[in-house]
Amino acid sequence: MSNRLIHNEDECKYEYHIDDHIAYITYDDQDGNMHLTETQVPDALAGKGLAKTLLEDVLEEIRKANKKAVAKCSYIVKYQEKNPEKSDLFA
Repeated sequence: MSNRLIHNEDECKYEYHIDDHIAYITYDDQDGNMHLTETQVPDALAGKGLAKTLLEDVLEEIRKANKKAVAKCSYIVKYQEKNPEKSDLFA
């Protein structure tokens, strides 16, 4: 599944717009550390690995900006635990 990541700076969200649905991750930028606070995937899009794809796209954007991610929601904490090879992306 290929989606275009949208950075909604006004609402501090990274989003995928799919059909009439929006999947998103919210953040709080604290001195270059991107505190990822919530991950939401609409029920209609659940179970397709969308949250993981969205998170990996967000992590790539954070890396390109020379910032670090801080896991602040349960989904991202679990992702970080399951993917120790990505530890360089997290503060």
